[in-house]
Amino acid sequence: MKQIKKAIIPVAGLGTRFLPLSTVLPKELFPLVDKPILQYIVEEAVASGIEEIIFVSRAGKEMILDYFSKSNGDLKKILKQRKKDKILEELNNFNKLSEKLSFSNYAISQVFQNEPLGDGHAILQAKEEISQEPSAVLFGDDVVESKTPCLSQLINVYQEYNGPVLALYRVPKNKISSYGIVEVEKIKDRVYKIKGIVEKPSVEEAPSDLAIVGKYILTPDVFEYLSVAKPSPRGEIILAETLEKMIQDGKNIYGCEFEGKWLECGNKTEWILSNFYLTLKNPKIASELKKLIEQQENL
Repeated sequence: MKQIKKAIIPVAGLGTRFLPLSTVLPKELFPLVDKPILQYIVEEAVASGIEEIIFVSRAGKEMILDYFSKSNGDLKKILKQRKKDKILEELNNFNKLSEKLSFSNYAISQVFQNEPLGDGHAILQAKEEISQEPSAVLFGDDVVESKTPCLSQLINVYQEYNGPVLALYRVPKNKISSYGIVEVEKIKDRVYKIKGIVEKPSVEEAPSDLAIVGKYILTPDVFEYLSVAKPSPRGEIILAETLEKMIQDGKNIYGCEFEGKWLECGNKTEWILSNFYLTLKNPKIASELKKLIEQQENL
């Protein structure tokens, strides 16, 4: 069985939910406490054994690749001269990630999605780079806080069942209609065979409370299906619809209800709430935030 060594990270989105902020900065680089959202995703990939990262980008988002390519040599010299040791330490920690991605056995590159034609279409743009290998897909607005990287948990399921794997997370009833929800057959603890996918169902129509999170293991046959997928009425190729077609054709697709907390960053509200959650767990900042909250409550 081939190992999962490549990861596709789609970052070509227009960021309309974050206007006007996203007109000046790609939403994937918005801060989540003290580092960009996308850095959490890349760190997860590297910690899970990924050796090649392919960004699916678009014109105007060149700073994403630049962010992970900079050595910051001049800035480090200035910080050292000014004896800004704590700030220099933080920068050095980031540079360790950048340097790791620059080693000969690592690669970071980008392909382009010139039109917003759906998440499936975005993934398809990386087909040539993936070749006939299984690969990971990590969307740039889904962060998971966990002891074992979420992607590593998906890889473990793939290695056991040798099929596509979807990340799953239980959501409350009042949020079911906001997600793609799966119909499942339980195989063992936290592992399921996917029987169907229903996009944004009502609570009454939902086959479960397990929502799809933007993290996947895809096998080469998924790309074959994406290549011939019919666009939706909106003209988009949708990954969930393609996976549903594969299920209808008798293909085995699996789900992993990962251990950890899903931190959504796909809209302003969820992004702010995720920032608050992680800030309250950050020993450097938490006490100040708690004081501010107490002050507001006492007004």
